Amino acid sequence: MNRIFTLALGMFFFCASYAQNVDYTVISVNEESGREFTKITSEGDYVCMPEVRRAYDRVSWFTNRIISLSPDGKGIAFLSYRNNTSNIFVKSLDRQGSSIQRTNRQMVLDFSYSPDGSTLCFSEQKGDFSQIFVTNATSGYVCRQITNGANDFSPVYSNDMSNIFFARQEVNGYSIWSYDTKNNFLSNYSAGMNPCLIPGTKSLLCTRVGGDGKSEIWRIDFEKGVDECIVSGNGSFSTPSLSPDGEWIVFTGESAIPYKRDYYHNTDIYACRADGTQLTQLTFHACEDLCPIWSEDGKYIYFISQRGDTNGAANIWKMNFIY
Repeated sequence: MNRIFTLALGMFFFCASYAQNVDYTVISVNEESGREFTKITSEGDYVCMPEVRRAYDRVSWFTNRIISLSPDGKGIAFLSYRNNTSNIFVKSLDRQGSSIQRTNRQMVLDFSYSPDGSTLCFSEQKGDFSQIFVTNATSGYVCRQITNGANDFSPVYSNDMSNIFFARQEVNGYSIWSYDTKNNFLSNYSAGMNPCLIPGTKSLLCTRVGGDGKSEIWRIDFEKGVDECIVSGNGSFSTPSLSPDGEWIVFTGESAIPYKRDYYHNTDIYACRADGTQLTQLTFHACEDLCPIWSEDGKYIYFISQRGDTNGAANIWKMNFIY
């Protein structure tokens, strides 16, 4: 069983405490009225289910990005687990058909497209380390390794493609680094993980874990050295994704569903304004909802969910963004 994510572990914890009360075949619940849900993948795509762990009053989850929309909006890439390996596959959004394999590795952890759509950068687990690679997004399996000897993940290109930002696990937590694609320099910026660049600025959004073990959304200005927490609360929040117009952030968050005389802690999709105001919960299903990203026009959100499947298998879903 892989220590970063599995297909089964999240569902194991889910079934152990609450699954008998969840009807996975339900596509939406009353609290989601007005939202339209469209299933993008099928069971034959074998979409990876991020690991989710539960304690009595807490829930934690694998926060890395495992779906990414092509910049032209015509395809969606995702991690698929087949033949005891996890790799990047791409599915066309314009027509029906099977997904196309884009990497041929053993254990890809997460990835993202370059802004021009020509390249995929990804991390892969190898033994005790995870390292960053880049590969052509449309042809071949040739990969170039750009980091080694550490636990690196969540790679994302800067808008001008001059740098690849990523998170590195260190002795005392996680920090944001960058790799200069021209001179191969590595730079360290700030504590955090899941970097999300803010176009037109020297700033990024990221996830930070606080002293109480709960994760928060932060904005980091790495030119001025200013750090600002913009989303925190009673639960954890992670994996921010900025809307194309820069006005909204969508992310995974913890929710609490009343259950008997207590609460069941769940993963759902949230959104807020770019400054952290107007925090809104978007999904309320008792299944797992994770890994949200925006459509190219900002009108829809793609995410991974167990909803709409008899066995609670993971699939990519699309919902309209209303607030």
